[in-house]
Amino acid sequence: MGYAKERGKLEKLLTKTAGINTYDEKSLAILVDSYEKYSHTVRILKNKEPELFLDLYTNELQQIKESRRTLKESDSDETRQTNFTGYKDSILHALEKTIKTTNETV
Repeated sequence: MGYAKERGKLEKLLTKTAGINTYDEKSLAILVDSYEKYSHTVRILKNKEPELFLDLYTNELQQIKESRRTLKESDSDETRQTNFTGYKDSILHALEKTIKTTNETV
């Protein structure tokens, strides 16, 4: 089954997200948007091919949610920046892993 359309969406998100480095409201909004779009796309993939994408849907999304919760609970600028980087990295990891899975299924 082809996943080119979904993979294209994920690759755009990866490029958009990778360029963010510093915590600010605009960067946070981009990450939240990337998370929401990733969530939607991986849900589509899970519905098409549950045995391939169910683990990504459950595990990767859970890791992103935990990173986001940690960011929200940050109490200083230094920890906020560190947790922001962790949040971004969890999104990037999920995107890369999902892209890799779609490439392997072709």
